[in-house]
Amino acid sequence: MRRYAFLLLMLFALSASITGQKPGINKETQAANLPAVIWRDPGDIGLLNLIYGAGGKEDAPNPNGPFTFVKEDLEATSPKFDVKDDHGVEWRVKLGEEPQTETAATRFVWAAGYFVDEDYYLPELKVTALPKLQRGENFVSKDGVVHRARLERRLKDVKKLGPWDWFDNPFLDTREFNGLRVMMALLNNWDLSTANNSIDAIGAERRYVVGDLGATFGNTGNNFTRSKSVPRDYAAAEFIEKAAPDFVDFVLHSRPFFLSVINVPNYRARTQMERVTKHIPHADAAWLGHRLAMLSDEQIRDGFRAAGYAPEQIEMYTQTMRRRIADLDAL
Repeated sequence: MRRYAFLLLMLFALSASITGQKPGINKETQAANLPAVIWRDPGDIGLLNLIYGAGGKEDAPNPNGPFTFVKEDLEATSPKFDVKDDHGVEWRVKLGEEPQTETAATRFVWAAGYFVDEDYYLPELKVTALPKLQRGENFVSKDGVVHRARLERRLKDVKKLGPWDWFDNPFLDTREFNGLRVMMALLNNWDLSTANNSIDAIGAERRYVVGDLGATFGNTGNNFTRSKSVPRDYAAAEFIEKAAPDFVDFVLHSRPFFLSVINVPNYRARTQMERVTKHIPHADAAWLGHRLAMLSDEQIRDGFRAAGYAPEQIEMYTQTMRRRIADLDAL
C-alpha cells in the first residue's frame, strides 16, 4: 500500500513538473506559428500623418522629457543607449549618421503599408544620470544635452522571434513583398543585411519588419562611394536601371571595393544584396507606384520635417522622391 501511494505521489510530481513547463513551451510554439504578415492596407494614404508616423501623436515622446538613463548598447553599429521617460516607457536612443534618415524612411515605408518601428527624431533631449558614453559622447554637450537623436519606442507586447531573409521567407513572389523590394530602391537603402530585418510577434500575428532603415537617402555603392543622409547624392542617383515589358531592375550598388574580397563572407553577402531590387515584376512595381502617387507633396515634406531636416534639404528630398514616385506610377 505504501509502495502504491509512493508511486502515485511520484506520478503526481512528474505530472506537475511537465505541466509547469508546458506554458513556456507552448508560448514559444504559438508565437512561431502565428499567421505571418508583411503588409496591411493603410487605407486612404492621402490622409496619413507623416509627421508622427506609425506611432501617431499619442505615442510620441515628450521633447521636454524627463528621460532617465538605463543602459548603453555596445553591440550595435551606431551609438545607442536606452532611456525611460516619466511614464515608464522605454526608448532606444540612436546617435550618429542615421537618426534623421531612419526617422524619415519609416514614415514612407509605413505609408506604403509595411510594418516599421515607432521612431521619432529629437534635435536634443536632456537625460538624467547620463554617464560618459563609451560611444557617441561627441553628440553630448557639456551641459548634458544629447543632440540629434532618434528615439525608438520599446513596445512591451512585442516578442522578437529573430531575423528574416530577403531570399527565404513566406512572401516570395507576392505583390506585397515585391513592393517592399521596390521601397528599398526608392529609399536608396544600401544595407539590406538580414540582421536589419526582424520577425515581431504581436497580438495574433507575426510581422515581418525591416527594422533598420538608416542607410538611406544618399548614394548606394561600395565603401568609398556610398552615402546616407546626403540630399544631393540622393537627387543625383539613378533609380530605374532597366524597364522590360515584364520585369523592372532598380539600381542598388552594395558590392564592396574589389580589394575587400579578402573578406569573402562580407563580399558575398554585399554582392547578393544587389539582387533584392532586380527582376521585379512590372505590375508589382507599378502597383506600389500607384499607391505612393496618392501622397501629396506636403505629406512628403512632412516625412522629412519629422526627421529635422532643414527647409532646403526638405525641398530637394521632396522633389527627388516625387520624381521617383512618378517614374513608378508611369510603369
